[in-house]
Amino acid sequence: MAVKVEAVPCLEDNYLWLLRDGPTGAVAICDPGEAAPAIAAVEAAGGKLDAILLTHHHGDHIDGVAELKARFPEARIIGGKPDAHRLPKLDLAVDEGDTVHFGAAEAKVMHLPGHTTGHIAFHFAADHFLLCGDVVFALGCGRPLEPGGMEALFKSFQRLAKLPPDTRFCCGHEYTEANARFALTIEPGNKALRAEAEAASALRAAGRPTVPTTLAQELVANPYFRARDLAEFTARREAKNHFRG
Repeated sequence: MAVKVEAVPCLEDNYLWLLRDGPTGAVAICDPGEAAPAIAAVEAAGGKLDAILLTHHHGDHIDGVAELKARFPEARIIGGKPDAHRLPKLDLAVDEGDTVHFGAAEAKVMHLPGHTTGHIAFHFAADHFLLCGDVVFALGCGRPLEPGGMEALFKSFQRLAKLPPDTRFCCGHEYTEANARFALTIEPGNKALRAEAEAASALRAAGRPTVPTTLAQELVANPYFRARDLAEFTARREAKNHFRG
């Protein structure tokens, strides 16, 4: 794989993502909700930043951008055209089907609304990963926060389900243990789900991230991928909103 991607913890339970392109040495940061860990990750990777990729406009994904850009002014800020009015000033606004070039690699832009109307993701198909922000989590999904969000999110999950099974989802939060507790109320007899829950607990006990996860893992364990229709998807997401387990 040419592009290596690494989760960098920030804030309380967020991840920003550090990307390094092997052939060229290019470096990118995705969704810097906090500047200090992003800057430290870039410095450790050689001190040069080529791009700042943004999936959506929420503060816990963009609040570190200004300081990061001030420290590395050569970095291009790339984000979704549908959200350009509520993102930091973009050097490149992209939308569904556009190609983002990063070093010798490239990513296709997917518009995946639901959590927000302008949410995008960056699909590095050759390297088998998707920078997916808050659309999908390990064993979970983002909360629909804007009008029409539930149906849009269901359709986004239908699109995600068609990606190659080995696609790694680089999610924006460490929610896996909590998501597992809820998911087990939906399918308590799901052996794959129980195995994922146990693996997540072991990883967290060792101080390690539970993400990225893969589409293959999610198809057999994530209750939202396993919902049969919009009504079931909606019922599960609304139940999760009130779950306190």
